[in-house]
Amino acid sequence: MKVSDYVLERLRQWEVEHVFAYAGDGINGLLAAWGRADDKPRFIQARHEEMAAFEAVGYAKFSGRVGVCAATSGPGAIHLLNGLYDAKLDHVPIVAIVGQTNRSAMGGSYQQEVDLLSLFKDVASEYCEMVTVPEQLPNVIDRAMRTAAARRTVTAVIIPADVQELDYEPPGHAFKMVPSSLGAAHYAPVPADDELARAAEVLNAGEKVAVLIGQGARGARAEVEQLADVLGAGVAKALLGKDALPDDLPYVTGAIGLLGTRPSYELMRDCDTLLVVGSSFPYTQFLPELDQARAVQIDIDAFMVGLRYPFEVNLVGDARETLTRLLPLLKRKKHDKWRKKIEKDTARWWQVMERRAAVDADPINPEYVVHALDALLPDDVILAADSGSAANWYARHLRMRGTMRGSLSGTLATMGPGVPYVIGAKFAHPDRPALAIVGDGAMQMNGLAELITVSKYWREWDNPRLVVAVLNNQDLNQVTWEMRAMSGAPQFLPSQELPDVPYADFARSIGLDGVRVEKPGDVEGAWRRALEADRPFVVEFRTDPAVPPIPPHASLDQIEAAAASIVKGDSDRVGMIRQGLKAKVQEMLPGGKHREDRPGAGGGA
Repeated sequence: MKVSDYVLERLRQWEVEHVFAYAGDGINGLLAAWGRADDKPRFIQARHEEMAAFEAVGYAKFSGRVGVCAATSGPGAIHLLNGLYDAKLDHVPIVAIVGQTNRSAMGGSYQQEVDLLSLFKDVASEYCEMVTVPEQLPNVIDRAMRTAAARRTVTAVIIPADVQELDYEPPGHAFKMVPSSLGAAHYAPVPADDELARAAEVLNAGEKVAVLIGQGARGARAEVEQLADVLGAGVAKALLGKDALPDDLPYVTGAIGLLGTRPSYELMRDCDTLLVVGSSFPYTQFLPELDQARAVQIDIDAFMVGLRYPFEVNLVGDARETLTRLLPLLKRKKHDKWRKKIEKDTARWWQVMERRAAVDADPINPEYVVHALDALLPDDVILAADSGSAANWYARHLRMRGTMRGSLSGTLATMGPGVPYVIGAKFAHPDRPALAIVGDGAMQMNGLAELITVSKYWREWDNPRLVVAVLNNQDLNQVTWEMRAMSGAPQFLPSQELPDVPYADFARSIGLDGVRVEKPGDVEGAWRRALEADRPFVVEFRTDPAVPPIPPHASLDQIEAAAASIVKGDSDRVGMIRQGLKAKVQEMLPGGKHREDRPGAGGGA
């Protein structure tokens, strides 16, 4: 048995079923071992190493297991980095296995020689090791797997090409040998009783309780629901926690932040008590004023507590177990004006979303595209959104229910993971439908090539439904609107304008199916066709780039300034857009009035 054979055997012993990878001579030894091992664990061939990493991230996010990716030395290892940073920043367990030049060539400025230990030092800061002798195994593989799972992070194992070809020798019962064992223990840390009592005192004293949950609360759905009932609280969700609680609960206000809802904004603006569970939501300005609310945080990671807000009590522990111990200490509050206002505001928000989706656009309103999808989604669908304006519509128009799952690149907010995420999801759950909503910029950057990966593997999935929805507006739309809103700059066409690409035609050319939609009346039918297809399907919508992703806190002045900067010299178009935006903002404001019509409203709506 060679070292390469043993690496794959150890991965099988860790119950690794898939490795998302791309070939190269730096891992030739491993590739030969895969051939001898009858392709177990399964080698899933991406079109690019970054996509392999993203697919491993999608697999890990939607399976709850460690994702594994592999790449060759030099450029292959470098290509992995963006996907690995996506995993690190979203606290996703990933093990990267990368090749390296032969030991004899190290330090000789050899071809494709890169100092991988230094390169991976940050992204795999919890554990990054190079195997130089066979006896380092199985310890290095075991620690990489165990650390990734326990710390919810990225680890890296670097194996020089010549080491892969050595005969495997296990560590012995001798000096400076490190034997190892399989398995990662499951545990759920909980805070001390006195800390729980302090937290209960804060929450019991409040009259207007707001809860913010993130992905760390996903395993505590029942406990969060019970807590919201006891405290009469409203619950907002960070985007990574969008699937942690269903949106059909009347007190769930939806997403928070730049991509969030107005009820979530007002929940934080008006509360006197804040509880944050399993979230490191970064934008302090969307939380209560710093002297406004008494606050408690629950997080499993001591490194992540105390951030973003001056919390009075920081509880370090598993969300479910901590809430289970906290709930008996809480005093039931009446569902009075506070809770009733939250439910009324939330119900009104969904009405506003429906009206915004109904606004005419040229040719199609992207909000209508996503809003029309909401009622058609299967209750077990797995969703992914790419970064860009598509993420706005995912955040605001799609309501989680049943066993739906959803994610995006939350903290890195990188372009391009939408399609590889759902590919990873299909290997995690081949029996469930998956759907990605991506902009045309992200589709051109990564998604088109990864459709080839879909074409290669889809016949193996129990359920062939994988839908990629492309919002084709020929604009890098999120950046365009950020330029307008932040600096009043008009669209800079050399940087923002995108070529029109026949995405659906390309899908059909490689054995998938697809349709291009250019009229609002065809939107719902296209969604139905895509969701009922017998193979993966690309549905391409020609959407209007002038429909803005309005943040819920935007003032009318900011919106008008953004509208006025759209295209210099096109006064008719600017005037039409300005009036349309005014109408939309009017619907979003309390009481349905313009900001300047409300006495004492001040500067911001």
